[in-house]
Amino acid sequence: MENQARWVFDASHSEIVFKIRHLMISNIKGEFRKFDATLVAPEPDFNNASARATIDVSSIFTNNDDRDNHLRSADFFDVEKFKEIKFESTTFTKFNTENGQLKGKLTIKNITKEVIFEVEFGGISKDPFGNEKTGFSITGKIDRADFGLIWNSALETGGVLVGDEIKITAEVQFMKHAV
Repeated sequence: MENQARWVFDASHSEIVFKIRHLMISNIKGEFRKFDATLVAPEPDFNNASARATIDVSSIFTNNDDRDNHLRSADFFDVEKFKEIKFESTTFTKFNTENGQLKGKLTIKNITKEVIFEVEFGGISKDPFGNEKTGFSITGKIDRADFGLIWNSALETGGVLVGDEIKITAEVQFMKHAV
């Protein structure tokens, strides 16, 4: 498409955070510190935009070295075999000026499943250097077992050490690519 806008990922103003139940009593937060994304918008309002993202799994950070190393191990992400998590959108639909839905294929450990994320459009603005920027808040949930992340431990009091549902939140900014 001739008029489509290409947007370059702004890593220094973006984050991917996740939360998961621990001991069945509270949520533990983590993040991925290295990731990249691309955004192509055929329309100025981002309707029907396409997005791709790649996450370096070894960049996982939960503020606990032992837990981070366990998450990198074969019990969970197995970063020796599966270095990246990938997302490729299939549709992006805007419901109104601020909200939309992003559907796509998420691949973890070579297992690909369709996922749906809710998107809040933050708007478009120029930074102090005259660059046109746009931002999005993205939220969703996945079941870790769907992606082969099945390690767990039973608790004496009943229940399990780690919940199945992972809540994902991403804050992402892009800069309009000069043609």
